[in-house]
This record gives sequence, structure tokens and C-alpha cells, in this order.
Amino acid sequence: MSVRVAAFYKFAKLPDFRSLQEPLRAALQRLQVKGSVLLAQEGINGTIAASAQNLSAALQEISRLTGITEIDVKYSEAAHMPFKRMKVRLKKEIVTIGGVKADPTEVVGTYVEPKDWNTLIADPDVIVIDTRNSYEHGIGTFAGAIDPGTVSFSQFPDFVRKQLSARKDVKVAMFCTGGIRCEKASSFMKNEGFEHVFHLKGGILKYLEEVPRGQSLWHGECFVFDERVAVGHGLAPGTHTICHGCLLPVSAEERQSPLYEEGVCCPACAEKLSAAQKASNRERQRQFVLAQKRGTIHLGPSE
Repeated sequence: MSVRVAAFYKFAKLPDFRSLQEPLRAALQRLQVKGSVLLAQEGINGTIAASAQNLSAALQEISRLTGITEIDVKYSEAAHMPFKRMKVRLKKEIVTIGGVKADPTEVVGTYVEPKDWNTLIADPDVIVIDTRNSYEHGIGTFAGAIDPGTVSFSQFPDFVRKQLSARKDVKVAMFCTGGIRCEKASSFMKNEGFEHVFHLKGGILKYLEEVPRGQSLWHGECFVFDERVAVGHGLAPGTHTICHGCLLPVSAEERQSPLYEEGVCCPACAEKLSAAQKASNRERQRQFVLAQKRGTIHLGPSE
């Protein structure tokens, strides 16, 4: 039986977010939901999975407990449960951009529906920016999109200030996985004085869900933060896996490399890991395989 997955977020004022952690965790665990939810004063962000019925009930509970009635949700399916646990965490930000002015509840760029995105980015006067990190950009993006070269979203403001500050009248179109990073990035850029800032509503996930493959300008797969690793058009599971040596996505082609060893290393990290690290990874992989044969789940160290 397939599992339904919901990726969601909402920027909203939650001054009492700390008091929501335990009631929300208890409600989600009662409904047999697994995944991760972040709570902060600026709102909520999460990806959770369960049966369709329980997932619907979980989203209702989230709205009831937080008082947020309009949460942006993207749905997809997974053949198996893509999470091991249910975690509800407290954060300073639901997506960390750092010590800059960026509040989407006060100012934000122009939302662009997936059906209108192709027309926008086809305009030669528009700069298209992928606000995700380089490893995400590397497995799939829109043709011609700029990779800011970041390893964390908190580096995005530096990229903007160094590369774009002299061009504040230019049209900028941004996108990210589910819409949350580019929504916050657009708020930052508006506060920096950029005049024409657009961002893909619902992110890549909504685009892949709604835009037919034959009309799509997307190339590759979209990295997702669960055990599916990546999805493609129609949000079908992708072909990438995760390297447990460096936690980067590994393509089917890279898995054919002599530098790839399942559960141990991949071409990106094989020559960087020490012999001791590889030995530890091999032991972890051995335990994982044994657990599979027993029909149990090897969770690894608790987080």
C-alpha cells in the first residue's frame, strides 16, 4: 500500500511556537505520522507521511493547534514510508537565511503560477536563479538557471550582494523545491531594493505536478529531503540514491563507478574518507542488510 507524503509551509506569526511542540508531536504520533516539522516564530515548515486518511487528519490537527488555516501543501506518493521517525523541532527560522531582513509576512515578491512560469523564464531579459544548494542544482534544474554556488541557504544574501547589487532594476525569477526558500529570498531582495522580483509558487514540486512533461522546461530530477531522494515529472520517484559517506545524491551512472560502494562511499567522497571512516560505514551497511533480512529496521544513531 502506498504512503501519501505532504510537504508544507506557511510564514505566519507564531509567538507561542514553543508551547506547540509537545501537543503537535503527540497528535502526529497518535495518527501514526512520520516525518519532520519545524516550528519558529515566523511560521511552520515540514514534510510528513502517513496513510491518506491519517495525513488529512494530521494536517487538520496542525491547523487547529497553530491557528494557521491556509497552509501551502504539496502532495506526492511513496511506495514505502520515507521517514523513520516523527520529529517536531523548534528553530529560530523555519528556513535559515541568517541575520538579514526577510519577512514574507511584511513584503514578498510576485508569485508566479506553474502554468505561467515557462513564459516568464523564456524572456531573455529575466535572470533565473536557483535558490537551492549546488548539490540540488546538480541533479536537476531549469535550463539557463544560475547556480549561486551555495552549500547553505544562509550564503544566498552574500551571493546577491556580490553578484547582483549593481543591477537592482533587473527582472529576477527564483525557484526552489517547495517555494519556501525563494519566498524568503524574494522578501530579502525586495528589502535590498530590487524592483522586479518573481518566484515560482509552490516551487519545483508544484511545477512537476501540474506542468505536463511535453511542455516542461525542467531538466533532470528534483532532490527531496526524505528517503525517496529525488522525484521527476508527475512527482514519480527518481533514480538517485543517497551516499551514506557524504550524504550527497548519487546518480545511476555514478553508481557504476569503481569508486562507488553501497552504504560506504561514492565518487565524490571515496578519496576523501579515511580507512577508519570507510570501515565504520561498512559495518553500518552490514547491520542494515542484516536488519533487512530479519524484516526489521536499522535506525542507526538517534538524532
